[in-house]
Amino acid sequence: MELSKLLYDTDAEIIEEYCNSMSNRAANAFVRKYSSFVYFTALRYTKSEQDAEDISQEVFIKALSNLHKFNRKSTLKTWLYTITANYCKNYLRKKKIKTFLRIDSKDSNLDILDDYNANPYHQLVNSEEEKQLIDEIDKLPLKQREVFYLRYYEDLSYKEISEITGTSVGGLKANYYHAVNKVTLAIKNLESK
Repeated sequence: MELSKLLYDTDAEIIEEYCNSMSNRAANAFVRKYSSFVYFTALRYTKSEQDAEDISQEVFIKALSNLHKFNRKSTLKTWLYTITANYCKNYLRKKKIKTFLRIDSKDSNLDILDDYNANPYHQLVNSEEEKQLIDEIDKLPLKQREVFYLRYYEDLSYKEISEITGTSVGGLKANYYHAVNKVTLAIKNLESK
């Protein structure tokens, strides 16, 4: 098969082929195109490479089984972000409950600290400045953190973020403004020490 037959010009072509014939080729193209986006979104929520990989697989299973329901009012990236974010929130909520139920032994706090220190998420940070930036972003309230990541790292428009979060564009701009100010101030304070 020639290479041009393997490529798709638009998401609509992938969706159409997958929905019409459950094509493995279309499914592979879909996963290949969005795997990094879904993985790094999950990684930001979970801060665990293993959890992000597991969640990514689950997100693509869910997305492919519901691709025929995609209404095209938003972009495919926005739709996938919503699925990923919701899956991560549910996953973290369940994990928190399991952790709470397991905290019975005296050494459980040491185990949690060991897990934190061994977390591969922190090993991804290549420089002290990046680590400081990520630490400060992680301290932001959830809404501000979410908007900051979507604008700064994913380069989504306020309209796309509004579709994902259900928040008004004005509210998003205010959240982003506050997030940028808090992160900037925190980093300036760190640099002055």
